[in-house]
Amino acid sequence: MGKPSGFLEFERVAAIGRPIAERIVDFDEFHALQRPEILVEQAARCMDCGVSFCHAGMSVAGTSIGCPLNNLIPEINDLVYRGLYHEAYRRLRKTHPFPEFTGRICPALCEGSCTLGEHDLPVTIKDIEHFLDKKAFEDGLLTPRVPTRRSGRRVAVIGSGPAGLACAEHLNQLGERVTVFERAERPGGLLTYGIPNMKLDKKVVDRRIGILEQEGVRFETGAGIGENVGVGALLDEYDALVLCGGATVARTLNVPGADLEGVAPAVVYLKNATQRLIDEGFEGPAWLNAADRDVCIVGGGDTGNDCVATAIRQGARSVTQFEIVAKPDENRAVNNPWPLWPRVFKTDYGQLEAIELFGADPREFETSITEISGDAKGRVKAVKTMRYQNFKPIEGTECERPAGLVLIAMGFLGPERTLIDALGLATDARGNVATSAGSYATSLDSVFCAGDMHRGQSLVVWALMEGRKAAEECHAYLSRT
Repeated sequence: MGKPSGFLEFERVAAIGRPIAERIVDFDEFHALQRPEILVEQAARCMDCGVSFCHAGMSVAGTSIGCPLNNLIPEINDLVYRGLYHEAYRRLRKTHPFPEFTGRICPALCEGSCTLGEHDLPVTIKDIEHFLDKKAFEDGLLTPRVPTRRSGRRVAVIGSGPAGLACAEHLNQLGERVTVFERAERPGGLLTYGIPNMKLDKKVVDRRIGILEQEGVRFETGAGIGENVGVGALLDEYDALVLCGGATVARTLNVPGADLEGVAPAVVYLKNATQRLIDEGFEGPAWLNAADRDVCIVGGGDTGNDCVATAIRQGARSVTQFEIVAKPDENRAVNNPWPLWPRVFKTDYGQLEAIELFGADPREFETSITEISGDAKGRVKAVKTMRYQNFKPIEGTECERPAGLVLIAMGFLGPERTLIDALGLATDARGNVATSAGSYATSLDSVFCAGDMHRGQSLVVWALMEGRKAAEECHAYLSRT
């Protein structure tokens, strides 16, 4: 694809975001677009490799190979190389419902399995995707696609996160009448409340919601199924239900002092920070703000990094991130060969910002909090930490340090039980909604499930894939009945 010798002629040149000193004083997006002439060269690096692992979309040995959406990446790169940007975007949309999201927030599983990446730096696939979305928007390609035929059947999608939106979009295009129920004040789920604005501008989410509404998808917010909306009424009114409620039960830190004011799950903190930006008049608890506080974050991953970046923008006095795991190697381990996703040491945008602002990486590996102490008013004032090796504490390494806000970013245990119990659904050993292998149909007829509620905590791109697959299975079921 592209230029046969391109991978020999051009080096990888990734887009550079807004300067750190500029971006940490606001919550505007930090992403930057690569110039078209540079992107043409980057697309030329695509190798015509015969077997393209970049779009394999497989899970192997607990990790991923390629894009779960099976995007036709070599074909897209070839069109970009030829300057056919509109055609490239249309090719991307054949498999991808929302490039505007993954072009900003996806860790780029495709790049981890790029054939060029076996011995060189991979093609800048994510940058190309981001550019195509922006180009499509600027040139008027992001227009509603209103279905011309309707089946007359009605489907309720529960949850408006990435899985719910992808499911609703696909079902709607297949001719079903879709209503999305969201218990929060705004639709978007994780995209709206879980991902900070500087990473994914909420105007981008609102734009897509608006397009979906014009295409015929209905949204009902403030609708907690099994809470203020009855499950029985939904089963009576709709021909099928698709559950996309996510895995929202956060893992807790079981140490003395974890109940003090100033200790919060990371998702609660991030939602609060976003609401301060987008909901006029919203203030939230005064203590749930990093301004002029020493912030301690327990856990790594995307969520921990987002907490680092958010705390910096709120004016934190200091930010420290504790990870109980050992620092990853700079290079792939023997048991993590290409084309598996590379489990190597990476420094993300929030950590880069902390390094520039405070002069050091905020992460302390093989370290965790063992106790949280408070003042006379029950507010956090300090934490005690200890070093670990292979998850075992090392005696004599105790340390106390000041803390005014402690954020728990240790992942999620699974979905909440309210809706699961109301429907009497079977669950698997991890508490996720159970289905047979390769299926999205639950133990209750006409009820399907997708996304984190089905597979456990995962990435947005996997949620998008599951939402589309569940929509196809739901549509096939309805067509038979």
